[in-house]
Amino acid sequence: MSKTSLPQRTQVLQLLDERSPRALHAREIAAALQVRDGDYLALLSLLETLRLDGAIRGLRGQRFGSVRKDRNREVREGRLRMHPRGFGFVSSAGIADDVYVHGEAVGSAMHGDTVRVQVMTRSMRGLEGRIVEVLQRANHRVQGVLRKTAHGAWLEVDDARVRGPIVLRGDVNGENGDAAVVQIVRFPESEHEHPEAILVAALGPPGSPDVETRKILLRQGIEESFPQTVWQNLEHLASPWDDSLVGAREDLRDVPFVTIDPIDARDRDDAIWVRELEDGFEAWVAIADVSEYVQPGSALDEEAKIRSFSVYLPDRAVPMLPPTLSSFLCSLEQGLDRLCVALWMKFDSRGRRTHSRLCEGVMRSRATLNYHQVASAMGWSNACAEGLNSEVACMMEQADELARLLRRRRMRRGALELTAPEPEIHLDPDSGYPVDVVRHAEDPGVKRAYRLIEELMVASNEAVAQWLQDLQEQVIYRVHPPPSEARLLRLAQLCFSLDIPFEYEDAADPKRLGAFLRDVQDHPLAGIIGILTLRSLTPASYDTVNVGHYGLASHAYAHFTSPIRRYPDLVNHRIVKARLRADRFQATDWHDIAMHCTRREREVVDVEREVFDVYRCVLMRDRIGERYSGIVTDVGMNAVTVTLDQPFVEILIPEEGLGSGGYQRSEDGLHWVARRSGDRISLGTRLEVEVVSTDLTRRVIIGKRIFNTKTFKKLSTTPISSRKNVREYRKRRKYNDKSNR
Repeated sequence: MSKTSLPQRTQVLQLLDERSPRALHAREIAAALQVRDGDYLALLSLLETLRLDGAIRGLRGQRFGSVRKDRNREVREGRLRMHPRGFGFVSSAGIADDVYVHGEAVGSAMHGDTVRVQVMTRSMRGLEGRIVEVLQRANHRVQGVLRKTAHGAWLEVDDARVRGPIVLRGDVNGENGDAAVVQIVRFPESEHEHPEAILVAALGPPGSPDVETRKILLRQGIEESFPQTVWQNLEHLASPWDDSLVGAREDLRDVPFVTIDPIDARDRDDAIWVRELEDGFEAWVAIADVSEYVQPGSALDEEAKIRSFSVYLPDRAVPMLPPTLSSFLCSLEQGLDRLCVALWMKFDSRGRRTHSRLCEGVMRSRATLNYHQVASAMGWSNACAEGLNSEVACMMEQADELARLLRRRRMRRGALELTAPEPEIHLDPDSGYPVDVVRHAEDPGVKRAYRLIEELMVASNEAVAQWLQDLQEQVIYRVHPPPSEARLLRLAQLCFSLDIPFEYEDAADPKRLGAFLRDVQDHPLAGIIGILTLRSLTPASYDTVNVGHYGLASHAYAHFTSPIRRYPDLVNHRIVKARLRADRFQATDWHDIAMHCTRREREVVDVEREVFDVYRCVLMRDRIGERYSGIVTDVGMNAVTVTLDQPFVEILIPEEGLGSGGYQRSEDGLHWVARRSGDRISLGTRLEVEVVSTDLTRRVIIGKRIFNTKTFKKLSTTPISSRKNVREYRKRRKYNDKSNR
């Protein structure tokens, strides 16, 4: 045996379970597990720890027994989330309780792996188990800092949850201390082993936004360049426009389409035209016909499938398609003829779609607009921007009226309006370093312009999904199942802690949940409520089985309007075009494509979020010691998160930084309460904080709470800065309830 003969927790649990219902004396346990006499006292300590945890029963006379009544242990599959201290939790889809896994029961598994876990017992930590099999590895590439000596090289892993250090094989180019990415070639086979890898790239000294961004992209396998086979495929497509491409397509070049995109848009894949009729509206939505250029099975298609989505970062974009297509041949540029798949829709005066039809067409954009320009020209915003000609301005007025009708109709049927503020990073044009982080699209007029396009795109996606479903065609749907009961109960509990009236039944029905969100939109904590609601919802995904879209209250929804940057849209275009040509698009891997796109989408979202966090850390590392005001947006196990008003960054306040009052977390996990003063920190509490440090490897900014004179005079126990606002809100709500009756 090893230096110590002390058994693992799981070995003790398994032995007691095998001998159940009989209890064993400590000496019997020692003999069965071959514990040496010198380790007997340590065994007694382990048994006592297991008893205090509730994992085993303690009986008189140093006897111990299993707490399980049945001999059949539950086995689950799920994702392992490790803690830097060595233990982990396995979470399974559709099951509320996670399984706690002690460090010695992790086996060969690593953070993020999909595993099979055997539930051993229920202790004070909840369900406790051991990992019996690794089903799928998650971290094939790992980032960190390169360490080299005369005796070898290894990677010092950035993420403390990933097992390390990682021993490097073969030639290792690069300098000691360089930021690096490695490819694991041998995973551990037991809890005592470390992975082995080869060096992918040494990127130079860590710390700059560019190096950290490249490190993240390499780790996730997101390549900025395209393989040679793709460029060879493009050689046949880069010819000038040829009228022979029009063929039997419908000629829509007389329709005065316009495109509306962000100022920094790198591609334009949708154009609109709207006209008001005597009995309603008609609208054309033209989408770039990417599928005409990206043929199934081609090198272009295979690379697009691997990427699945374009990645948008503060200083660059990593497109799904090469720029020759995404920014030129497929982009709907002003004054240029472009192939499209177009959707015509007719709506009545209440915004109900009465007719629609799809066609393959050729179009020519009349104007390239941006959201700020539209908002300014239409008088929705005070921002200065280039104006619009009278024809375009008239069309925008009618399009806005239709969008407002569509939005009102969506809200009535139960669609949720959930928007979390997104960061917008301002960069120094010379250095590329961040100079500020602000909230995106705070201008109400710009938001209105965004909504105009959003409503028309949602209506188009619904119309296409419904058309294909009526024809019983295979579709890659965008699905959003209802939230789980556990998540809804947690949301109700959080709202109760904020003293906001909320019933569990309100969230079970999207129409009632939407009404609740509209009722609280004037509440001082409306932003916090929106964030909590978003966290309680199941993420949307792609599937070949239509379960509807809970957030949009839509019975059938499919992504169709962005084929330049989303692969599911490209696939759905192929299905539509095959049907328009009285054919069927044949594919055998529909489900695999949907699952791959779902996984890839979440990876891309995580990458974009992590890169933004890098820029936030770089911005704040030059502001150590500065003080700011913000709102608590998360109450964690060992810290609270404060989102600053300006700059728009999150500060992590660890327990010791909350104050000298001896703060402890409440049993329900919703507050931190000072033992002596009773001061309570909850979601929505306004705090003054000082920036203490930044940790670029963890992508976090550390701070501490600052007490000013007002704070000492009156420690707030209300999760907002003034109780007066709450009283006024309650009066308005009570009045509104009476009016509604």
